[in-house]
Amino acid sequence: MTDAAPPLLAGRYRLGRRLGRGGMSEVYRAVDTRLRRPVAVKVFRSNADESSRRRFEDEARLLARLSHPGLVTVHDFGAESGDGEPFLVMQLVEGRTLTNVIESGVVEPDQVRELGRRIAVVLAYVHENGIVHRDVKPSNVLITEGGQVFLADFGISRLADAVGRMTDSGIIMGSAHYMAPEQVRDEEIGYAADLYSLALVLLECLTGRAEYDGTKAEAAVARLTRKPRIPDSLPEPLAGTLRAMTADDPDERPSAVRCVRLLSGEISPPAPRADKVEANPTLPVHAADEEPARRRIRWPWLGLPVAALVLGAVFLLPVESAPDLPMPPPVTGPPGADRLPVDLANLSELVDQ
Repeated sequence: MTDAAPPLLAGRYRLGRRLGRGGMSEVYRAVDTRLRRPVAVKVFRSNADESSRRRFEDEARLLARLSHPGLVTVHDFGAESGDGEPFLVMQLVEGRTLTNVIESGVVEPDQVRELGRRIAVVLAYVHENGIVHRDVKPSNVLITEGGQVFLADFGISRLADAVGRMTDSGIIMGSAHYMAPEQVRDEEIGYAADLYSLALVLLECLTGRAEYDGTKAEAAVARLTRKPRIPDSLPEPLAGTLRAMTADDPDERPSAVRCVRLLSGEISPPAPRADKVEANPTLPVHAADEEPARRRIRWPWLGLPVAALVLGAVFLLPVESAPDLPMPPPVTGPPGADRLPVDLANLSELVDQ
């Protein structure tokens, strides 16, 4: 065992234990020795590629221009001398991620509405500043012991007028289980994608499971074969709000500002259109529908075609670096439901390469 002092970045920030790790960076609890305050330091990983480095620097610039109670404050940005890796110094948020909360049990509808309203308030501010988050998911929602909610990790965010479909290397950006359909289809991505992802997050709070689970490939393709299942037992207006937020057409989804009003009960969601209702008795039954409901908890702070464009894509997860893009498989037959099992198998094989 060594008695050497922990690393000191820029002669100022003393690193402590690691709090988390993403695809291109690691986050540490640290102490600002100059101001003598705890901070979080996000350090760029040396094995990440050049495009990841640019995204890391973009995150620093994006966060530096934002100021909101629901966003983690940026204190400093820099790099070690020489060829040292860049780092980002941020406000340290003490608490749990929404992932941790969901693991403890499903959440009551009234609490989900309030949580969704708070996140929608943050998204409304972010969108007002021309930014699309593109990676809204439970692990990026932080909740303090006092009940404050933060939206974190803007590592793949983009200015709305510069949002691309993929990275330079051809990788679709986002987390497969929470992507909007247009992200999977490699279409233009706008503010509406964040609201779709938020709806999937809230639905997971209510059911205790990701609506689109399985492998990355299965989760992504499922979005193109069926709509999210909104439980029949869910009360209005929450059920109608989630249906509106998960409309397949981005233009039919409410804005973040409107979602705030919907989730607060100020206005009512639109009634589903008759021509949009699709009955499909062949859809598989959720496993959770056959199991006893998980225990509910209370928080202390609240009183068909399978698109060919998907087959060549590799989804970037926050815990691993993306591999080289493989060649797409040969066409397995005419499009349709009969071809789905074979295409899924091919896509799963590609993702595992």
